[in-house]
Amino acid sequence: MKSGRFVSKGLVWVLAAVLAAAGLPAGAAARNIKVGILDTYSGPPAVFGNDALNGFKMAVEEINRQGVLGGKIVFVTRDDKFKVDIGLNLAKELALKENVDLIVGVVNSGVALAVSDAVAKKEKIPFFTWMGKSANITGKAGHRYVFSTTENTAMATKAAATVLARKSYKRIWVAGDDYEYGHALDESFTHSMKQLKPEVEFIGRTWWKLGEPDLVPYFTSIQAAKPDLVHFCTGGASMANVLKTIQATGLHRTTAIYIHTAIDYAVLKPLGLNAPEGVMGTMDYLFYHPEMSGHQKFVKEFQARYKTPPGFPAYHAYVTAQFIAEGFRKAGKIDREAFIDALEGLKVDTPVGRVEMRACDHQAVLPIYFGTTRLSQEHQAAVATDILTLRGAEVMPTCEEVLGARK
Repeated sequence: MKSGRFVSKGLVWVLAAVLAAAGLPAGAAARNIKVGILDTYSGPPAVFGNDALNGFKMAVEEINRQGVLGGKIVFVTRDDKFKVDIGLNLAKELALKENVDLIVGVVNSGVALAVSDAVAKKEKIPFFTWMGKSANITGKAGHRYVFSTTENTAMATKAAATVLARKSYKRIWVAGDDYEYGHALDESFTHSMKQLKPEVEFIGRTWWKLGEPDLVPYFTSIQAAKPDLVHFCTGGASMANVLKTIQATGLHRTTAIYIHTAIDYAVLKPLGLNAPEGVMGTMDYLFYHPEMSGHQKFVKEFQARYKTPPGFPAYHAYVTAQFIAEGFRKAGKIDREAFIDALEGLKVDTPVGRVEMRACDHQAVLPIYFGTTRLSQEHQAAVATDILTLRGAEVMPTCEEVLGARK
């Protein structure tokens, strides 16, 4: 009888040690962390959604070798078709029917804002946008349950304005997609340029409906105004068409052009060697920069799996998975409120260095790279040259500014 008790006690001690090693208190039952991925897998923006999904899959496979709190990360996907109403309905389905622990994804800023307000905030479920770039998501519309692992319009345009304000441009024309992301880019860039160079003049604005197929008439009127610089406020659904039209009209040969994400490989690869050279752009991730051993390893493994280098969506999704894993490990349990508390101020290792989730606004602190497109025979596409790096702390709104905007 005594030996039996000793064996039972021994098993209890062994079990307790295993649970402790997994980050679980004794007696806790391990379970998987269920993630709902809401993104665009149809139409032109699908190139971004698929790139992000590949980055997330790669990270999850790595994380699940060790596991999280004794379980694994599992996920389900939904296609929002780049439409707010569809995205909102699918987010509700993920939260209320699939019973996911959190929702991630979304390239469309309009979808991200709708999901953030009507699902994440209302149902108290954590929501990470890994591509929705409107500064309003973690800015004036931010709250406890929303997080961003992508750079936003305020960060990108402040970085661009920091560089462009030093140049001779005085007359600027703004043009782009007539939706949330386009107007957020305009608002942030105009604000930053006016702060840094008060004498600059915004001489006109042109907006077209999202998905407009023929942009030549708009470009013709812009060229007639003879601006020094054109700021194109366009995103995933229209980037390829805008760049093709720049090349076709030759606008880049007569006028300086800046477009956020114009130097991203996911944007430039489909154009091959037909992309326009000399277009200035900003991005928070480039697979060929910086040249760090950990980064090169990440790129090599991604390319071996998916036969293409990672774009910014893959990187953001990869980083999001790291925050999920480390956040729950730090929380010590699968509990939404404890998870959110653990995320605030958390730093995780990424292929290009440690990234912090800023506590005051739940915005990842990321560097911004400014560069100019140039054709590369090696990559059979345009890449960024003359790259300047601006640190996240240099280009992010202060916590006081963010919290003030929320009042």
